[in-house]
Amino acid sequence: MHTSCKPLVALTAVAALVAGNAMAEVEYEIHAGYTNEYLFRGLNLGQNLVETGADVTAAVQGVGLSAGVWYGSFKDNSVPGLGSPNQDASELDLYGQISKDFGQLTGSIGYIYRYFDSTDNTRNTQEVYFGLARQVLGIDTSLIYFQSVEGNNNGYSEFSLGKRFALSSCLALNCGTALGYLAEKGQLTALTTKLALDWGFTHNATLSPFVKWSIALSDDIDTAYYGSKNQFVGGMLLRVTF
Repeated sequence: MHTSCKPLVALTAVAALVAGNAMAEVEYEIHAGYTNEYLFRGLNLGQNLVETGADVTAAVQGVGLSAGVWYGSFKDNSVPGLGSPNQDASELDLYGQISKDFGQLTGSIGYIYRYFDSTDNTRNTQEVYFGLARQVLGIDTSLIYFQSVEGNNNGYSEFSLGKRFALSSCLALNCGTALGYLAEKGQLTALTTKLALDWGFTHNATLSPFVKWSIALSDDIDTAYYGSKNQFVGGMLLRVTF
């Protein structure tokens, strides 16, 4: 079913490097959640998204390594290639990343493969991305550029801001906003903001109800954002780390 093994190679590489370095810091996470609508980069792809996934991260000699898998099932929103409205659809993502903290900035390079359970193979996409991140006045800032390998994302870029507020020993409010931009088209896409209340009910498990809203900034007929609208969604995510 899967036409690419590059992210699996990344997973193998993480495991091999960790095995060869006893001092490596390794963390595993599994997660599952539900969102009433599937909102992706400001686009509504469908309803009733049920998701699950797993990630592994490691720090080896100052280099951050991570890889993971994500699976989501939903009712499609009549997106080309996914069929008629309310038809069952699914998506499998495989990804890997390398990052390095340079003091003032953290740089990252990553790869994402998205496979859609669809008769239209043009829905499957591959991207490489390049990111820079820095904390400014206590606010996490990042800029990421995604370049298509398969498919066409018009050089999608995203500028993000985030801040975590500790409310108690087990509660925290996470706030984040992201602005999308199509480099090849020279236009903004959407401004998406998310508020999540993280409840750490055990030392390694966190339950996070959240709301997310997106303001449409583009209606270009030559892009996927033609006819896009403002969106407001809500959901819940459970994360367990090891």
